[in-house]
Amino acid sequence: MLRSIRKELLASLIAIVVLTLALGVAYPLVVTGIGQVVFPHAADGNQVKVNGQLVGSRLLGQSFEKPVLDRNGKARVDAAGNPVTTPDPRYFQSRPSGDKYNPSATAFSNAGPNGADTRDAIRGRADSYLALEQRYDRSLTRAAIPPDAVQTSASGVDPQISPANARIQAHRIAAVRHLPLSRVDRSIDDHTDGRGLGVLGEPGVNVLELNLALDKETSR
Repeated sequence: MLRSIRKELLASLIAIVVLTLALGVAYPLVVTGIGQVVFPHAADGNQVKVNGQLVGSRLLGQSFEKPVLDRNGKARVDAAGNPVTTPDPRYFQSRPSGDKYNPSATAFSNAGPNGADTRDAIRGRADSYLALEQRYDRSLTRAAIPPDAVQTSASGVDPQISPANARIQAHRIAAVRHLPLSRVDRSIDDHTDGRGLGVLGEPGVNVLELNLALDKETSR
């Protein structure tokens, strides 16, 4: 009986080692290798580079803010020592993020849709949105704010905003960058992705690519 137990233990250990090497080492290496050969750009995270410098990923949202300076020109910090920032008016702003666009902690909020926390968060974001955009579009009302301008996505790092959101922000971009509104609208059209397979999801505007295109346009 002891010999039988030893035989079963040995067989179990061999199976563990073989399966670990096959499924935990060999399979991931093969899949990674195929990805690097067939889809190298996608396998590396759809990185976006400008002049050889990594500026982000086409698949991840990020903030477009600038530091708030005090009277002496120094960056302000909050009580915790973190720099205080404000949306940079020269750039389209991404969809709100619950964790400051942290790609290592993508998660949705557990707050209920009718909860006080959710209501207060949406109200605060709507106030900030109006404060930033209404100066450039006097006709903008709270009721006209698109949902994606005040609600986080499931991941918190959605790289796209709705075309409606982009059209509202276009007024600010055109004024600050001294561009015709029609030119900014065309750039939005150029960077709007359609529905997946023509029927899935909704059209979305890639914020990073749109901002980079505008930087290129105004640097000429």
